[in-house]
Amino acid sequence: MKKTMKFLGLVLALIAYKNAFFPTVAYAYIDPSTTTYLIQAIAGIAVAVGSFVVIYWRRAKKRLNEKMGINLDKNKEVEEDVIVKDDQEA
Repeated sequence: MKKTMKFLGLVLALIAYKNAFFPTVAYAYIDPSTTTYLIQAIAGIAVAVGSFVVIYWRRAKKRLNEKMGINLDKNKEVEEDVIVKDDQEA
C-alpha cells in the first residue's frame, strides 16, 4: 500500500511539473454560459464533498467518544417541557 501511494504521489508530482513548466496552447473558445455551468458543477461537488466530510467526521468523533467513555452531555442542563392548556372556550 505504501509503495502504491508513493508511486501515485510521484506520478501526480510529475504531471503537475509537466503542466506547470510545459503548458500546451489550446486555440479554443469557451462560451460564457459553459463557464457558469462549470462553476455550478464545481460548487455542487464542493458542497457534496463538504457534507460528506462533516457527516463522517461527526460519526467518527461520536464513535471515538463512546469507545473512550467520554460523555459530552454530562454537565448539560435540560429544562422540562412547559405545556400550557387553555380550558376556556371563547
